[in-house]
Amino acid sequence: MSKIPVQFRHNGRDVAIFVDGGTNLLVALRELIGDMTPKFGCGQGGCGTCSVLVDGELHLSCLTLAETVAGRSVETLDGMKQGPNLHPLQRAFADNFAAQCGYCTPGMLMAAKALLDRNPSPSRDEVIEAISGNICRCTGYEPIINAILAAAGGRVSA
Repeated sequence: MSKIPVQFRHNGRDVAIFVDGGTNLLVALRELIGDMTPKFGCGQGGCGTCSVLVDGELHLSCLTLAETVAGRSVETLDGMKQGPNLHPLQRAFADNFAAQCGYCTPGMLMAAKALLDRNPSPSRDEVIEAISGNICRCTGYEPIINAILAAAGGRVSA
């Protein structure tokens, strides 16, 4: 089986890799690029922990074929911060105690970023809808919702 060349932007940097046909984006990011921020959860698209942005839209990297991102932009949690400076969403998650074990956090942050990029002032219901594809077994969701609302406008704090 021959390898497929795939070139795309990863967190603002051009990358080129070779993948086997059928390789999902999660495997490509973690094993070929070394970006460990998207997490492997269920492997079936049900938990959201592998969420990334492809051209600004939320995608489950475990269900996205790596070859489909050729020529596109892929953003992961690792691309949110600027050097040592946390993204406002990351800061809000820390300030609002929105992570316990942290396993769902990368996917939650990417879902929240996708929401705030298209709607900087979401309602509580819109936040709930935006993160509905992400499972968290620790926080009970309330701190996560509060953190996203806080990042959106400083309206809620823990």
